[in-house]
Amino acid sequence: MPDTAQTRSTGTLAANIEASQRVMSSLTSLAEPLERATALVRDALLGGRKLLCCGNGGSACDAAHFTAEIAGRYKLERGGFAAVDLTTNNSLVTALINDYPPAEVFARQVEAIGSAGDVLAAFTTSGNSENVRLALKAGRNVGLATMAFLGRGGGLCKGLADVELIVEDDTTARIQEAHLLLYHTICEVLDPQLAAARP
Repeated sequence: MPDTAQTRSTGTLAANIEASQRVMSSLTSLAEPLERATALVRDALLGGRKLLCCGNGGSACDAAHFTAEIAGRYKLERGGFAAVDLTTNNSLVTALINDYPPAEVFARQVEAIGSAGDVLAAFTTSGNSENVRLALKAGRNVGLATMAFLGRGGGLCKGLADVELIVEDDTTARIQEAHLLLYHTICEVLDPQLAAARP
């Protein structure tokens, strides 16, 4: 068979599916921390507090996605809950990285709008994103409950969050896919509880 773009795509797709299935199957080891992460978000939202999310690079999209599922809705029609994405306010983000050390871009927002009882969800596939590391430290200082979606053994962020969801893989794309499944699972478990609280 000739080595065409189509055959290369087909082979790459098959390899990626196999790798993704392997990583997804490994997530059963995260059942206990996932239960605790779900409880953190539930207690904050049903207690009238808010969810803050941040992430570096492609993980910024996960931060935005997670907040959208909470402030909007996941599956069930319901009222919205307070969820703030710290990555997408362009005016604020660009001002902060211009006026202060860029790595503080999320930490300063956590300090500005975070309150005790809120929960911070932070995403970094390497575990080494300095802006995420500083956000987790700021969250702890402000009194937020913290959860970290990490990869590659957790990196420098390991040990900084109340709950860690570490995907044991070294491929960024596979880690991001696993993070998506993890926070979608949180949303699915919370969906009926949030809908009952705000029909």
